[in-house]
Amino acid sequence: MQNSKRILVAPLNWGLGHSTRCIPIINALLAQGHQPYIASDGVALSLLQKEFPNLPSFELPSYKISYAEKGRNFKIKMLWDSPKVLKAIAKEKKAVKKLIKEHQLDGIISDNRLGVYYKKVPCVFITHQLNVLSGNTTWMSSKVHQNIIKKFNACWVPDVEGKPNLTGKLGHLKKKKINVKYLGPLSRFEKHQNETSFDLMVLLSGPEPQRTLLEEKLLLELNSFAGKILFVRGKIEKEQTHRTIKHKTYTLDLYNFMKSKALESSINQSELILCRSGYTTVMDLAKLEKKAFFIPTPGQYEQEYLAKRMQKQGLVPYCKQDDFTMEQLDSTDSFKGLTQFESDIDYPELFEVFSKVKENSEPTPSSLST
Repeated sequence: MQNSKRILVAPLNWGLGHSTRCIPIINALLAQGHQPYIASDGVALSLLQKEFPNLPSFELPSYKISYAEKGRNFKIKMLWDSPKVLKAIAKEKKAVKKLIKEHQLDGIISDNRLGVYYKKVPCVFITHQLNVLSGNTTWMSSKVHQNIIKKFNACWVPDVEGKPNLTGKLGHLKKKKINVKYLGPLSRFEKHQNETSFDLMVLLSGPEPQRTLLEEKLLLELNSFAGKILFVRGKIEKEQTHRTIKHKTYTLDLYNFMKSKALESSINQSELILCRSGYTTVMDLAKLEKKAFFIPTPGQYEQEYLAKRMQKQGLVPYCKQDDFTMEQLDSTDSFKGLTQFESDIDYPELFEVFSKVKENSEPTPSSLST
Protein backbone atom coordinates (compact mmCIF):
# COMPACT_ATOMS: atom_id res chain seq x y z
CA MET A 1 0.00 0.00 0.00
CA GLN A 2 1.36 3.39 -1.03
CA ASN A 3 0.48 5.14 2.25
CA SER A 4 1.62 2.31 4.49
CA LYS A 5 3.22 3.49 7.72
CA ARG A 6 5.41 1.74 10.27
CA ILE A 7 3.83 2.40 13.64
CA LEU A 8 5.23 1.53 17.06
CA VAL A 9 2.49 0.38 19.49
CA ALA A 10 3.66 0.42 23.11
CA PRO A 11 1.32 -0.32 26.04
CA LEU A 12 2.17 0.09 29.70
CA ASN A 13 2.86 -3.14 31.59
CA TRP A 14 0.36 -2.61 34.42
CA GLY A 15 -1.76 -5.72 34.53
CA LEU A 16 -3.15 -6.79 31.16
CA GLY A 17 -5.61 -4.00 30.36
CA HIS A 18 -3.34 -1.62 28.47
CA SER A 19 -2.06 -4.39 26.18
CA THR A 20 -5.47 -5.99 25.53
CA ARG A 21 -7.10 -2.72 24.52
CA CYS A 22 -4.27 -2.19 22.02
CA ILE A 23 -5.33 -5.39 20.22
CA PRO A 24 -8.17 -3.73 18.25
CA ILE A 25 -5.83 -0.82 17.41
CA ILE A 26 -3.18 -3.24 16.08
CA ASN A 27 -5.80 -5.15 14.09
CA ALA A 28 -7.05 -1.87 12.61
CA LEU A 29 -3.52 -0.84 11.62
CA LEU A 30 -3.09 -4.19 9.83
CA ALA A 31 -6.50 -3.87 8.15
CA GLN A 32 -5.52 -0.43 6.82
CA GLY A 33 -2.28 -1.81 5.39
CA HIS A 34 0.09 -0.40 7.99
CA GLN A 35 2.93 -2.28 9.69
CA PRO A 36 2.67 -2.35 13.50
CA TYR A 37 5.74 -2.85 15.68
CA ILE A 38 5.10 -3.94 19.28
CA ALA A 39 7.10 -2.73 22.27
CA SER A 40 6.51 -3.26 26.00
CA ASP A 41 7.79 -5.45 28.83
CA GLY A 42 6.66 -8.23 31.15
CA VAL A 43 3.22 -9.79 30.81
CA ALA A 44 1.98 -6.97 28.54
CA LEU A 45 4.65 -7.83 25.97
CA SER A 46 4.14 -11.60 26.40
CA LEU A 47 0.40 -11.28 25.80
CA LEU A 48 0.82 -9.29 22.57
CA GLN A 49 3.53 -11.67 21.35
CA LYS A 50 1.06 -14.56 21.78
CA GLU A 51 -1.71 -12.63 20.01
CA PHE A 52 0.54 -11.42 17.16
CA PRO A 53 3.39 -13.95 16.83
CA ASN A 54 4.34 -12.70 13.35
CA LEU A 55 4.75 -9.04 14.24
CA PRO A 56 8.17 -7.60 15.20
CA SER A 57 8.33 -6.99 18.95
CA PHE A 58 10.82 -5.39 21.29
CA GLU A 59 11.36 -5.24 25.04
CA LEU A 60 11.40 -1.82 26.69
CA PRO A 61 12.88 -0.97 30.12
CA SER A 62 10.51 -2.05 32.89
CA TYR A 63 8.96 0.46 35.30
CA LYS A 64 9.03 -2.40 37.86
CA ILE A 65 5.64 -1.34 39.23
CA SER A 66 4.22 -3.42 42.06
CA TYR A 67 1.44 -2.81 44.57
CA ALA A 68 1.73 -2.53 48.31
CA GLU A 69 0.31 -5.53 50.17
CA LYS A 70 -1.98 -3.16 52.11
CA GLY A 71 -4.16 -0.79 50.10
CA ARG A 72 -3.62 2.11 52.49
CA ASN A 73 0.09 2.05 51.60
CA PHE A 74 -0.54 2.31 47.84
CA LYS A 75 0.35 6.01 47.49
CA ILE A 76 3.42 5.71 49.73
CA LYS A 77 4.64 2.74 47.64
CA MET A 78 4.14 4.73 44.41
CA LEU A 79 6.11 7.68 45.82
CA TRP A 80 8.83 5.33 47.03
CA ASP A 81 9.07 3.73 43.59
CA SER A 82 8.97 7.02 41.66
CA PRO A 83 12.79 7.46 41.34
CA LYS A 84 13.18 4.07 39.63
CA VAL A 85 10.17 4.82 37.42
CA LEU A 86 11.77 8.11 36.32
CA LYS A 87 15.01 6.25 35.55
CA ALA A 88 13.08 3.69 33.50
CA ILE A 89 11.32 6.47 31.57
CA ALA A 90 14.69 8.05 30.72
CA LYS A 91 15.99 4.67 29.48
CA GLU A 92 12.73 4.16 27.60
CA LYS A 93 13.18 7.44 25.69
CA LYS A 94 16.64 6.34 24.54
CA ALA A 95 15.35 2.89 23.54
CA VAL A 96 12.50 4.43 21.52
CA LYS A 97 14.85 6.84 19.72
CA LYS A 98 17.01 3.86 18.77
CA LEU A 99 14.01 1.85 17.52
CA ILE A 100 12.72 4.78 15.44
CA LYS A 101 16.08 5.20 13.69
CA GLU A 102 16.96 1.51 13.25
CA HIS A 103 13.54 0.48 11.90
CA GLN A 104 12.66 3.76 10.17
CA LEU A 105 9.35 4.05 12.02
CA ASP A 106 6.80 6.68 10.99
CA GLY A 107 4.82 7.11 14.21
CA ILE A 108 4.13 6.08 17.77
CA ILE A 109 1.05 4.96 19.69
CA SER A 110 1.80 4.94 23.41
CA ASP A 111 -0.78 3.54 25.79
CA ASN A 112 0.23 5.27 29.04
CA ARG A 113 3.98 4.73 28.56
CA LEU A 114 5.28 8.17 29.46
CA GLY A 115 8.69 7.83 27.81
CA VAL A 116 7.49 6.39 24.49
CA TYR A 117 7.77 9.65 22.60
CA TYR A 118 10.07 11.00 19.91
CA LYS A 119 9.74 14.59 18.74
CA LYS A 120 10.61 13.88 15.08
CA VAL A 121 7.63 11.59 14.35
CA PRO A 122 3.87 11.96 15.04
CA CYS A 123 3.06 10.57 18.50
CA VAL A 124 -0.31 9.56 19.97
CA PHE A 125 -1.08 8.92 23.63
CA ILE A 126 -3.92 6.56 24.65
CA THR A 127 -5.42 7.05 28.09
CA HIS A 128 -8.76 6.98 29.88
CA GLN A 129 -7.30 9.08 32.70
CA LEU A 130 -7.16 12.74 31.73
CA ASN A 131 -7.62 13.19 35.48
CA VAL A 132 -5.46 10.89 37.61
CA LEU A 133 -7.14 10.21 40.96
CA SER A 134 -4.76 10.10 43.92
CA GLY A 135 -6.83 11.23 46.90
CA ASN A 136 -5.93 14.66 48.21
CA THR A 137 -3.16 15.01 45.60
CA THR A 138 -5.48 14.46 42.58
CA TRP A 139 -5.03 18.05 41.42
CA MET A 140 -1.26 17.56 41.25
CA SER A 141 -1.19 14.08 39.67
CA SER A 142 -3.75 15.22 37.07
CA LYS A 143 -1.79 18.35 36.17
CA VAL A 144 1.47 16.41 35.80
CA HIS A 145 -0.22 13.82 33.58
CA GLN A 146 -1.92 16.46 31.42
CA ASN A 147 1.38 18.27 30.89
CA ILE A 148 2.96 15.01 29.66
CA ILE A 149 0.01 14.37 27.30
CA LYS A 150 0.40 17.86 25.78
CA LYS A 151 3.75 16.80 24.26
CA PHE A 152 1.92 14.31 22.01
CA ASN A 153 0.23 15.22 18.72
CA ALA A 154 -3.07 13.68 19.84
CA CYS A 155 -4.67 11.99 22.82
CA TRP A 156 -7.10 9.13 22.13
CA VAL A 157 -9.60 8.44 24.91
CA PRO A 158 -11.43 5.08 24.68
CA ASP A 159 -14.84 6.41 25.73
CA VAL A 160 -17.66 8.55 24.37
CA GLU A 161 -17.50 12.32 24.72
CA GLY A 162 -21.00 13.01 26.02
CA LYS A 163 -23.24 11.44 28.66
CA PRO A 164 -23.83 8.67 29.55
CA ASN A 165 -20.24 7.44 29.45
CA LEU A 166 -18.00 4.87 31.15
CA THR A 167 -15.15 6.94 32.61
CA GLY A 168 -16.94 9.85 34.29
CA LYS A 169 -14.51 12.47 35.57
CA LEU A 170 -11.51 10.24 34.74
CA GLY A 171 -11.85 10.75 31.00
CA HIS A 172 -13.54 14.14 30.79
CA LEU A 173 -12.18 17.61 31.54
CA LYS A 174 -14.28 20.60 32.56
CA LYS A 175 -12.12 22.76 30.31
CA LYS A 176 -10.59 21.33 27.15
CA LYS A 177 -6.84 21.80 27.50
CA ILE A 178 -5.66 18.87 25.37
CA ASN A 179 -6.15 17.72 21.76
CA VAL A 180 -8.53 14.87 22.67
CA LYS A 181 -10.23 12.44 20.30
CA TYR A 182 -12.91 10.19 21.82
CA LEU A 183 -12.81 6.77 20.18
CA GLY A 184 -15.75 5.16 21.94
CA PRO A 185 -15.02 2.16 24.19
CA LEU A 186 -12.32 -0.18 22.83
CA SER A 187 -12.71 -3.93 23.10
CA ARG A 188 -11.11 -6.89 21.35
CA PHE A 189 -14.34 -8.88 21.83
CA GLU A 190 -17.66 -9.36 20.01
CA LYS A 191 -20.95 -10.38 21.56
CA HIS A 192 -22.34 -13.79 20.56
CA GLN A 193 -25.51 -15.53 21.61
CA ASN A 194 -24.28 -18.65 23.39
CA GLU A 195 -25.82 -21.14 25.74
CA THR A 196 -24.65 -20.63 29.32
CA SER A 197 -21.85 -23.07 30.17
CA PHE A 198 -20.63 -21.50 33.43
CA ASP A 199 -22.56 -20.09 36.36
CA LEU A 200 -19.56 -17.99 37.41
CA MET A 201 -16.40 -16.82 35.69
CA VAL A 202 -13.54 -15.44 37.77
CA LEU A 203 -11.30 -13.19 35.69
CA LEU A 204 -8.08 -11.97 37.32
CA SER A 205 -5.21 -9.74 36.27
CA GLY A 206 -3.15 -6.87 37.63
CA PRO A 207 0.25 -6.35 39.25
CA GLU A 208 1.49 -8.45 42.12
CA PRO A 209 1.13 -9.06 44.98
CA GLN A 210 -2.56 -8.09 44.83
CA ARG A 211 -3.38 -10.49 41.98
CA THR A 212 -2.13 -13.46 44.02
CA LEU A 213 -3.77 -12.23 47.24
CA LEU A 214 -7.17 -12.09 45.53
CA GLU A 215 -6.68 -15.45 43.82
CA GLU A 216 -5.92 -17.15 47.14
CA LYS A 217 -8.92 -15.51 48.83
CA LEU A 218 -11.34 -16.47 46.05
CA LEU A 219 -10.18 -20.09 45.85
CA LEU A 220 -11.06 -20.41 49.54
CA GLU A 221 -14.38 -18.61 49.20
CA LEU A 222 -15.43 -20.80 46.27
CA ASN A 223 -15.90 -23.73 48.64
CA SER A 224 -19.32 -22.29 49.49
CA PHE A 225 -20.40 -21.92 45.82
CA ALA A 226 -22.69 -24.34 44.00
CA GLY A 227 -22.41 -24.61 40.21
CA LYS A 228 -19.92 -24.57 37.35
CA ILE A 229 -16.98 -22.14 37.67
CA LEU A 230 -14.40 -20.98 35.13
CA PHE A 231 -11.36 -19.43 36.80
CA VAL A 232 -8.81 -17.55 34.64
CA ARG A 233 -5.85 -16.57 36.80
CA GLY A 234 -4.36 -13.94 34.47
CA LYS A 235 -0.88 -15.46 34.60
CA ILE A 236 0.73 -15.11 31.18
CA GLU A 237 3.13 -18.03 30.97
CA LYS A 238 4.92 -19.86 28.15
CA GLU A 239 2.28 -22.57 27.85
CA GLN A 240 -1.40 -22.57 28.72
CA THR A 241 -2.32 -24.88 31.59
CA HIS A 242 -5.74 -26.25 32.53
CA ARG A 243 -7.02 -28.50 35.25
CA THR A 244 -10.48 -29.44 36.47
CA ILE A 245 -11.29 -29.65 40.17
CA LYS A 246 -14.45 -31.48 41.19
CA HIS A 247 -16.00 -30.60 44.55
CA LYS A 248 -19.19 -31.72 46.27
CA THR A 249 -21.05 -28.60 45.17
CA TYR A 250 -19.08 -27.23 42.23
CA THR A 251 -16.84 -28.01 39.27
CA LEU A 252 -13.90 -25.65 38.76
CA ASP A 253 -12.06 -25.25 35.44
CA LEU A 254 -8.78 -23.49 36.24
CA TYR A 255 -6.66 -21.82 33.52
CA ASN A 256 -3.48 -19.77 33.90
CA PHE A 257 -4.47 -17.58 30.92
CA MET A 258 -6.57 -17.54 27.75
CA LYS A 259 -5.94 -15.93 24.38
CA SER A 260 -8.51 -13.53 22.98
CA LYS A 261 -10.78 -15.88 21.03
CA ALA A 262 -11.09 -18.41 23.86
CA LEU A 263 -11.63 -15.63 26.41
CA GLU A 264 -14.29 -13.99 24.26
CA SER A 265 -16.15 -17.30 23.94
CA SER A 266 -15.84 -18.05 27.66
CA ILE A 267 -17.15 -14.66 28.81
CA ASN A 268 -20.06 -14.93 26.36
CA GLN A 269 -20.90 -18.34 27.85
CA SER A 270 -20.75 -17.19 31.49
CA GLU A 271 -23.75 -16.06 33.53
CA LEU A 272 -21.80 -13.79 35.91
CA ILE A 273 -18.27 -12.32 35.90
CA LEU A 274 -16.31 -11.76 39.13
CA CYS A 275 -13.33 -9.48 38.48
CA ARG A 276 -11.41 -6.28 39.15
CA SER A 277 -12.91 -2.97 38.08
CA GLY A 278 -10.07 -2.02 35.74
CA TYR A 279 -11.26 0.16 32.89
CA THR A 280 -10.39 -2.28 30.09
CA THR A 281 -12.41 -4.97 31.85
CA VAL A 282 -15.32 -2.51 32.16
CA MET A 283 -15.14 -1.84 28.40
CA ASP A 284 -15.02 -5.56 27.57
CA LEU A 285 -17.98 -6.39 29.80
CA ALA A 286 -19.97 -3.48 28.36
CA LYS A 287 -19.30 -4.74 24.82
CA LEU A 288 -20.50 -8.23 25.81
CA GLU A 289 -23.37 -6.84 27.93
CA LYS A 290 -22.58 -8.93 30.99
CA LYS A 291 -23.61 -8.91 34.62
CA ALA A 292 -20.68 -8.65 36.98
CA PHE A 293 -19.40 -8.16 40.51
CA PHE A 294 -16.36 -5.93 41.06
CA ILE A 295 -13.56 -6.16 43.62
CA PRO A 296 -11.34 -3.10 43.03
CA THR A 297 -7.62 -3.41 43.65
CA PRO A 298 -7.00 -2.12 47.20
CA GLY A 299 -5.68 1.45 47.19
CA GLN A 300 -6.09 2.00 43.44
CA TYR A 301 -8.23 5.14 43.33
CA GLU A 302 -9.21 4.72 39.68
CA GLN A 303 -10.68 1.23 40.18
CA GLU A 304 -12.41 2.26 43.39
CA TYR A 305 -13.97 5.27 41.63
CA LEU A 306 -15.20 3.17 38.69
CA ALA A 307 -16.65 0.50 41.00
CA LYS A 308 -18.48 3.06 43.15
CA ARG A 309 -19.77 4.83 40.03
CA MET A 310 -21.11 1.62 38.48
CA GLN A 311 -22.83 0.65 41.72
CA LYS A 312 -24.38 4.11 42.13
CA GLN A 313 -25.75 3.86 38.57
CA GLY A 314 -27.37 0.52 39.41
CA LEU A 315 -25.19 -1.39 36.93
CA VAL A 316 -22.70 -3.49 38.90
CA PRO A 317 -22.27 -4.02 42.67
CA TYR A 318 -18.86 -4.09 44.35
CA CYS A 319 -17.14 -4.54 47.68
CA LYS A 320 -13.68 -4.19 49.17
CA GLN A 321 -11.32 -7.14 48.82
CA ASP A 322 -11.09 -7.85 52.55
CA ASP A 323 -14.89 -7.81 52.92
CA PHE A 324 -15.77 -10.18 50.08
CA THR A 325 -17.77 -13.36 50.67
CA MET A 326 -19.52 -15.50 48.05
CA GLU A 327 -22.91 -14.56 49.52
CA GLN A 328 -22.40 -11.04 48.19
CA LEU A 329 -22.82 -12.32 44.63
CA ASP A 330 -26.57 -12.61 45.35
CA SER A 331 -26.76 -8.80 45.19
CA THR A 332 -26.16 -8.89 41.41
CA ASP A 333 -29.80 -9.93 40.92
CA SER A 334 -30.90 -6.35 41.64
CA PHE A 335 -28.40 -4.72 39.23
CA LYS A 336 -28.87 -4.18 35.49
CA GLY A 337 -25.44 -5.22 34.26
CA LEU A 338 -23.37 -3.37 31.68
CA THR A 339 -24.52 -2.41 28.18
CA GLN A 340 -22.48 -1.39 25.16
CA PHE A 341 -22.16 2.03 23.57
CA GLU A 342 -22.55 2.10 19.82
CA SER A 343 -19.50 3.73 18.28
CA ASP A 344 -17.97 3.36 14.84
CA ILE A 345 -14.32 4.36 14.75
CA ASP A 346 -13.19 5.90 11.46
CA TYR A 347 -9.74 4.34 11.48
CA PRO A 348 -8.54 5.84 8.15
CA GLU A 349 -9.29 9.30 9.53
CA LEU A 350 -7.80 8.42 12.93
CA PHE A 351 -4.54 7.23 11.39
CA GLU A 352 -4.16 10.38 9.27
CA VAL A 353 -2.16 11.81 12.18
CA PHE A 354 0.75 9.64 10.98
CA SER A 355 0.70 11.23 7.53
CA LYS A 356 1.66 14.60 8.98
CA VAL A 357 5.40 15.16 8.70
CA LYS A 358 6.80 16.90 11.75
CA GLU A 359 9.07 19.91 11.48
CA ASN A 360 12.78 19.02 11.60
CA SER A 361 11.90 15.37 10.98
CA GLU A 362 14.21 13.21 8.94
CA PRO A 363 12.44 11.61 5.95
CA THR A 364 12.35 7.81 6.05
CA PRO A 365 12.10 5.49 3.05
CA SER A 366 8.47 4.67 3.89
CA SER A 367 7.50 8.35 4.18
CA LEU A 368 9.25 9.16 0.88
CA SER A 369 7.10 6.52 -0.87
CA THR A 370 3.80 8.21 0.09
